[in-house]
Amino acid sequence: MANLELRPLSLGEILDRTFSVYRRNFLLFVGITALPQLLVLCLQLVQVFWSGSGGERRDISPALGVVAVVGFFIGVIVYLVAHLFAYGGTVYAVSELYLGRRTSIAASLQSMRGQAGTLFGVLILNGLAVFAALILFIIPGIYVACRLITCVPAALLENLGPRDSLGRSFALTKDSAGRAFVIYLLYGALLYGAVLLLEFPFLFGVALSQKDPAMLRVWMSLMQVGSFLGTVLVTPILTIASTVFYYDLRVRKEAFDLQIMMNPAGTGTLQGAGVPKTLT
Repeated sequence: MANLELRPLSLGEILDRTFSVYRRNFLLFVGITALPQLLVLCLQLVQVFWSGSGGERRDISPALGVVAVVGFFIGVIVYLVAHLFAYGGTVYAVSELYLGRRTSIAASLQSMRGQAGTLFGVLILNGLAVFAALILFIIPGIYVACRLITCVPAALLENLGPRDSLGRSFALTKDSAGRAFVIYLLYGALLYGAVLLLEFPFLFGVALSQKDPAMLRVWMSLMQVGSFLGTVLVTPILTIASTVFYYDLRVRKEAFDLQIMMNPAGTGTLQGAGVPKTLT
């Protein structure tokens, strides 16, 4: 893929470039998201059938309670790992494609080696900051979320720690919270549409099968599969958009396009300034 033109973009151009990158590399982004999420899907399907068989018995032994608690924590860990690798792998893939480099599903996921802890810290601080702002009313929370939309690309592509990445995002998105809000709004609409299309129809089957445990498990399994498909198809859009937005802000405020022209390999002293390294 040739280099995408590095220049200041309007909001419409950011969204157009997001869908263009996604469409041209559909299998790449779906693969990056799907492989980690398959672990989550398998765990959810096991939980559906295990809880269903256990629900047919009225007596629940202490051993089953311990298994349920352990299973819950395993589920949380699996979900976090899958989310971190899918999120981070997508950011790296967008960066490579954006700078005209070739990449693959395996290379994008491998790029997260040693970065999962940093990304976890970024997401935790991000969530805490947004939650703290939400306590002050909804509008401040939305504003903070918009200002932090580029914290993950900043952390991964500039090798910043959690706290520095949040500060970096606040600096980059100054006077640009409105554009970030539109990106979130579009993502929310697409996610809502995916839920209605891929999950909601199976709720009718669940409601009609309350007296048939076998069919109930089938409908719940189909609902989990629908959720998996919605996640795989829609989640990359927000990550791609936030990364494209990150590059646009750097072009606007830091002449990033001129940095690339002077050092297209992205090595040397510019690496410290945030030019991503080539994935191997």
